[in-house]
Amino acid sequence: MMMSPVLLLLLLGLLCFICLRRKRRPGEAPLVSGWIPFLGRALDFGRDAQAFLQEQRRRHGDVFTVHLAGKYLTFILDPLLYPSVVRQGRQLDFHQFADTVAPPTFGYPPVRKGFPGLSEQIIRSFQLMQGEHLGVLTESMMGNLMLVLRQDHLCAGGGGWTSGSIFDFCNSVMFEATFLTIFGGPERGRRHEGMEDMREDFQRFDRMFPLLIAQVPIGLLGRTRAVRSKLIDRFLPDRMSSWTGTSQLIKTRSKLLEQHASLRDTDKGAHHFAILWASVGNTVPACFWVLYFLLRDPEALQAVRQEVLEVLRQSGGEFSPEKDLALSREQLDSMVLLESSISEGLRLSSASTNIRVSQEDFSLRLNAERSVSVRKGDVIALYPQSMHMDPDIYQDPQSFRYDRFVQDGRVKTDFYKSGQKLKFFLMPFGSGTSMCPGRYFAVNEIKQFLSLVLLYLDLDLQPGQNRVSLDYGRAGLGILLPNADVRFHYRLRAASQSPAE
Repeated sequence: MMMSPVLLLLLLGLLCFICLRRKRRPGEAPLVSGWIPFLGRALDFGRDAQAFLQEQRRRHGDVFTVHLAGKYLTFILDPLLYPSVVRQGRQLDFHQFADTVAPPTFGYPPVRKGFPGLSEQIIRSFQLMQGEHLGVLTESMMGNLMLVLRQDHLCAGGGGWTSGSIFDFCNSVMFEATFLTIFGGPERGRRHEGMEDMREDFQRFDRMFPLLIAQVPIGLLGRTRAVRSKLIDRFLPDRMSSWTGTSQLIKTRSKLLEQHASLRDTDKGAHHFAILWASVGNTVPACFWVLYFLLRDPEALQAVRQEVLEVLRQSGGEFSPEKDLALSREQLDSMVLLESSISEGLRLSSASTNIRVSQEDFSLRLNAERSVSVRKGDVIALYPQSMHMDPDIYQDPQSFRYDRFVQDGRVKTDFYKSGQKLKFFLMPFGSGTSMCPGRYFAVNEIKQFLSLVLLYLDLDLQPGQNRVSLDYGRAGLGILLPNADVRFHYRLRAASQSPAE
């Protein structure tokens, strides 16, 4: 009986896969493969990355290589080994990975090809989110948060309770306030029209973001290309030229992009759209998690609210629900309990992967006694969530403890594993050259949002809801989304209320 052509091709493909399947070489880390061509163990990783990696850790130790979606990632899970990877700059490169995945994800041409010097100029532009520029951004963000909160929420309900969902609430406030701070407002009026539609389109794109980063062609993702094009159109130069109050970051980047005549207007718009995603893609879920954890812990809620009020009083200010509030950068820096609550929320919800791509075959020295052989093109991956959930570092790591990062009234930075002090103990923003350049602004705007919400609003979770958990669909990409939204209600606080009321 003759074999059908289709079956013959399948058998030949399987035979090629078996023959070409990667084999572990001497000196290399244990290899975790899969029987599914190309995907490897991607499905297992996607279901629950933390559980999958901990299982491999039990089997193979702290260093092992996993075949994921056509790539080989060598995971290093011992945080005591992290410094060796972070300081290895010559043979391990972050920008190669970013330059490969970001352009097709956001829809602009590769920057390092055909645009000499542009990549380095863009990287330097991020300094405009730090130092003295951070103070300007912080002041602008405070005004925009007050604007959105005052008009949309502080006057709602006529003094009674208003019902809502925490993620939707955080998203509606933070998305627009951040947009106004980074990109500016319309030529007339203070708020852009169509912001709700834009936010919904952004969420549609964001749901496909993990697949785009995994380099799934956008043409296979339904209406994602059309949604992305609609978002990019919001940032075309002719439209942005009439906006007022635009941040120095965007002004500078716009000038850099204008210097290259071969860049189309849609390419420039795509670059700005990428900044929008970087600005809100992780801060919105971070705000959700910290606010959710605080509402579940009355002691934490009272302590943090009391701290914000005390900072106000120490500077001679008093809170009044009828008056807009301005918190300075120095005041925000002094709120150690609030900062600890944010750090704890980030510890519990972040699942970023620190990526480095090997530029050649070489032996990576991990410590004085240990090294591992790495092939050119392989990825070295640090997965800090394994450290964040380590009971040897954090007692009862699954629990939210608002004061975990406070010691003697100051920010705590001493954490240990196996009796050794850790250089890296909390890594929601990456490390080394891959560390998020907007991390200071991100923490400040989360502080601002939470300070204003706790001061101006009484909030309470609606009863009868199950606890939400992490959705691992974005594992490796930053702050995880909740697997469901949470219902709550809120009302304007009275000026005479004490923190405990």
